[in-house]
Amino acid sequence: MLALLHTSPVHVPVFDALRDADHPDLELRHLVAEDLLERARREGPLAVTDDVRDALVRAADAGARAVLCTCSTIGAVAEAQAAAVGVPVLRVDRPMAAAAVAAGPRITVLAALESTLGPTADLVEEEARRAARPVSVRTLLVDGAWDRFTAGDTEGYVRSVAAAADAVTDADVIVLAQASMAPAGGRTTVTVPVLSSPRPGLAAAAAARTR
Repeated sequence: MLALLHTSPVHVPVFDALRDADHPDLELRHLVAEDLLERARREGPLAVTDDVRDALVRAADAGARAVLCTCSTIGAVAEAQAAAVGVPVLRVDRPMAAAAVAAGPRITVLAALESTLGPTADLVEEEARRAARPVSVRTLLVDGAWDRFTAGDTEGYVRSVAAAADAVTDADVIVLAQASMAPAGGRTTVTVPVLSSPRPGLAAAAAARTR
């Protein structure tokens, strides 16, 4: 069984659909803790370290062979708890970051939440060092997008993210920092790759649970 730690319930059907399409024999267990993101935004990601570790330990105790954190804001916090948890703990955006580094040196990171920009940029730069590739990372906040998301205007949210991606003119690759932004990737008209995290992140976690 693979457990997924979410900070929004909207991710549950997204990852269920990906499981059905790509990993039909994979058992998923969803853990939704919206308060973790709210606190991380107010106080910083490290403020939720203990609660994240507790959630991960509960997942492992319930039989999870690996845990995937789908929130980019707290992904690094979750990943750092793997030793304490005793099973692989993955952040959903790491495979996407590695793919971005491989795609080209000029990387633009788009996010709807300001709290996500720093962690995602740091992750891309970490993957660049690992690959020994020079990169230039630019971060852009999609103004007003998160207000649409929290108001339940999913269509407006996706449309605003796609428009922001289309406005990028000086990148070799565009990274959609949050899992919720993934549908915007199919709405863009830019010629450079627009990367999102759910599919590669789930694939990596599915592989990790069998190690």
